Amino acid sequence: MALINKAAEVLLGILKDLEDKDFKDFKWYLWRDGVLEGFKPIPKSDLQTLDRGDTVDKILNTYSDRTLEVTEMVLEKMQMKSLWEKHCKNLSKPAVISSQAVRCIIHSESGAGGRYTTASRTGFCVFQLKFMRFRGRLSKVLCLISVPGLIKSLETVLTKGVAGIGKTVLTQKFTLDWAEDKDNQDIHFIFPFTFRELNVVKERKFSLVGLVHHFFNEAKKAGICSFEEFQVIFIFDGLDECRLPLKFRRAEILTDVTESTSVDVLLINLIRGKLLPSARLWITTRPAAANQIPVDCVDMVTEVRGFTDPQKEEYFRRRFRNQEQASRIISHIKKSRSLRIMCHIPVFCWITATVLEKQSREGGELPKTLTQMYIRHLVVQVEMNKIEYDEDLDADETWSPESREMIESLGKLAFEELQKGNLIFYEPDLTECGIDLRAASVYSGMFTQIFKKEKGHQKSLFCFIHLSLQEFLAALHVHQTFINSGINLLEEKQTTIQQSPQQPQLHHLHQRAVDEALKSPNGHLDLFLRFLLGLSLETNQSLLRGLLTQTGSSSQANQETVQYIKKKLSESLSAERSINLFHCLNELNDGSLVEQIQRYLRSGHLDTDELSPAEWSALVFVLLSSEKDLKEFDLKKYSASEEALLNLLPVVKASNKALYVPHELIWRTESMTNI
Repeated sequence: MALINKAAEVLLGILKDLEDKDFKDFKWYLWRDGVLEGFKPIPKSDLQTLDRGDTVDKILNTYSDRTLEVTEMVLEKMQMKSLWEKHCKNLSKPAVISSQAVRCIIHSESGAGGRYTTASRTGFCVFQLKFMRFRGRLSKVLCLISVPGLIKSLETVLTKGVAGIGKTVLTQKFTLDWAEDKDNQDIHFIFPFTFRELNVVKERKFSLVGLVHHFFNEAKKAGICSFEEFQVIFIFDGLDECRLPLKFRRAEILTDVTESTSVDVLLINLIRGKLLPSARLWITTRPAAANQIPVDCVDMVTEVRGFTDPQKEEYFRRRFRNQEQASRIISHIKKSRSLRIMCHIPVFCWITATVLEKQSREGGELPKTLTQMYIRHLVVQVEMNKIEYDEDLDADETWSPESREMIESLGKLAFEELQKGNLIFYEPDLTECGIDLRAASVYSGMFTQIFKKEKGHQKSLFCFIHLSLQEFLAALHVHQTFINSGINLLEEKQTTIQQSPQQPQLHHLHQRAVDEALKSPNGHLDLFLRFLLGLSLETNQSLLRGLLTQTGSSSQANQETVQYIKKKLSESLSAERSINLFHCLNELNDGSLVEQIQRYLRSGHLDTDELSPAEWSALVFVLLSSEKDLKEFDLKKYSASEEALLNLLPVVKASNKALYVPHELIWRTESMTNI
């Protein structure tokens, strides 16, 4: 409302300064069809007899928060830009550009596909944000979204959360509320960047002002070349997707916002507080990549935790009008540990709802694992496409030659770009993988085109609607290639069956994948690994009959993979790495370690002094997947020792309330681990 009132005052002042002839010309531009590009005209009959005050009201009713933009455009066409500058020189510059910011944010929210955005918005209101560390100390606070106060009172906030949990939507909603004058009106500017965007310009040099102008042309138009006198928040979304060399120890010190340097040096100095120290920073990331930012550069670490069990149920009851169907789906999710855990992630709830809606309607066994769910999702997308475009196909035939070729090409693209660390691709990347642009647009549920304006021309960029879908298709490509040709795409030097003196073994592929995932500095292969292992099960391969021309499954190979993972669990791994390996075991239908711990817990004879590293990891996995234990965690039930706290720290941090945890033990333990 504040923005609308300011626009009304400016517009009325401008119209009063116009001579009668100029006022008529001003209205002429408003009613002429096609003159104001991107804006609908106001009917001549609605404008012709209006005086200046009524004209202001009519323009505001028609263009709302874009009124100032229309006004500037008309004055520019009338060659009266000086009148615009006269009335806007005392107007807060953020007010001039914030209407454009609204459109940018709304566009970015809806750009990934309506269904995903709707699911995320539904979940946004019930996200829980966990405060984990405040200047090196553990703070046990639980609240609903109160990021605005946090960001304004702290210099740098790092928000962690697994893929699809809603980090991006959280930043978008925060920015949108500011741009629409709903919150944080003491903030002059919010500049939301994604690391995906920054990766595209990583070879170029900018000053901080130049970087802002490159991505936010409205700031450039408004002539903003200094930020020291403003309250500014920079948002950097998706640190795990960053392909910039963030070498904090070696980077040169930069303090001048007008001095050009590489994008990585700009970021490092912003985060260090050397460049524009008055600015606030908000960085989001997957957990495994959080350690790229030095601890002493972060004032607070938070975690977006997604849906609780009651909130998952609420989501599905809102998603399905048929409450009997909703109850059946909720009951199925509760019976599956894997689905119950994964459904705290909003994007997974969306995929689950899409799949289970069809499955529950048609009957048959419902998917129980992550891999099964994504396979079903792929099949649903292809079948929907068949109904829309291939009506002549046999009703029982899911896979046409064209759909097989397209999915195989998308899989190749997904894997090759994942290996390079690329999440945004260009047209030549698609062509290289044999993808026809017109054919790709048919699979809009899996693949979407993004248009980004750069230096006055449009450049086509492409990405999968969610990183997890890219990881799934990449795993499918690696699995297919190995089964069809014996080529292990994860080996640096690839050999075929004919070249190799020994028959390639599936468990060798799996072991290499485990090693590569554990070596990844940012966890970018975690989901890829889970999908790859899940695809080795015969039951999952049968769901892709028609796409997979050959199948390759061996209980012995899978058992060797299970033993290899258990061996890795006995080593010193981070909590995130261990938990992902347990998810991998779940994809292979092996729950032996988890069941063993559950037996100990049920019997009341859990001796923590005798637990192996793998059993400690299993205990953490069991407790983290328990809604009851996370509501109130009692360390004394297990052990009050320093070793126990160190091993159970992920549970302590994730719980709403932790009992019998001495503060001095927390501080001492925290100094030994990177929280």
